[in-house]
Parts: sequence; C-alpha cells; structure tokens
Amino acid sequence: MNQEIEIEFKNMLTDKEFTQLIQHFNLSPHSFFVQENEYFDTKSFDLKNQQSALRIRKKGEQFTLTLKQPATEGLLETHQALSLDEVNTFKIEHKLPSGNVTTVLQQMGVAIQELHSLGTLTTRRGELPYKNGLLVLDHSFYLNSEDFELEYEVSEFKTGKTIFEALLKEHAIPKRQTKNKIVRFYERSQIQSLNDENMRCL
Repeated sequence: MNQEIEIEFKNMLTDKEFTQLIQHFNLSPHSFFVQENEYFDTKSFDLKNQQSALRIRKKGEQFTLTLKQPATEGLLETHQALSLDEVNTFKIEHKLPSGNVTTVLQQMGVAIQELHSLGTLTTRRGELPYKNGLLVLDHSFYLNSEDFELEYEVSEFKTGKTIFEALLKEHAIPKRQTKNKIVRFYERSQIQSLNDENMRCL
C-alpha cells in the first residue's frame, strides 16, 4: 500500500519574515510552483471527527488523492493517483476507483458517496534541501484570505525539531502555534459562514 509517515514542523510567518527567508536562501520566482488542494468531507464531518483529512492535490497535470490520519509521531498519509476523469467522476457522481485510499476510507466507515468538496486552497510553494530534510516556504490563498508558512519535513522527529528551532532562532522568528492547512481552512470556512449569516440577518 502506498503509505508514508509524514513528520514535519510548521511555523506561521509574517509577510516580512517570508521575504527574509526567500532572500536568505536565494530563492527566485522560478523556485516556486503552484499546487491546489481541494478538501473533502461528509456533511457530518466524519473525517474531521476522526482527526483525519482527505484532499485531492493538483500539481501540474497530476492528481493525487491523499488521506491523512493521526500517527504516534506525525501523520500517516495514504496516497492514490487519480486521472482527470476519475477526479470528475468523484466530484460529480461521488464514486472512487478501487485503490489504497478507497480501501482505508471503507475501513474507517466513511461513506464515499456522501463526500463532497469543502473548497480549494491554492499554494505557491518553494522547496529546498536543508540539513537532511526538506525546507518548504508556502504562500497560501483560500476563502478570501492568505497566509505564509515555513515547513520542515524530516524522517526523524528529535533531530528535526532541534534543527527547525535553531533555524527559527537564527532568523529571530518567534515560535508560533501553527495548525495544519486543513484546520485553518475549516476555521476560515466557519468564520465566513458566520459572516454570511450575519449579512443575511441585516
């Protein structure tokens, strides 16, 4: 099965800090690429209630369905490649082809036919190798908002944590509690829904 444990450290950045790191690592506009994450759940949030998330990531002309689940350290990611036709069938007819993610969703008791799109988060991403890990600079846009984030993907938790915290200290960037993109997306969606409801009541 196409699965992996994702261990990464995250820290939200200001626009100024984001620019500072771009300059420090000599990243050019060509160092960045765009990817789109479309998130899915049921109306009763069966995935969210199991601390899990489902997305389709579009990178270039490739589509990957990924299920994220909690693990002892980091997250367990299960991947399944999809064609454009399979993506459209899922979004319109709520059907998925057999595969790794489909199997796990069924094991979790999630009704695939009840999954629907929550919306799309678009990220302009820059990546570079850094001390046996992968350093990622993300500028994300979603639901009429944007944010900046630093990620460090590693294979070993303890060493990765030490390196990441040293990097933040070197650049005088405060440690900030940072939620996953899907959580930030959920919360922004709820705020937007409340604002829309308030406008209807005026």
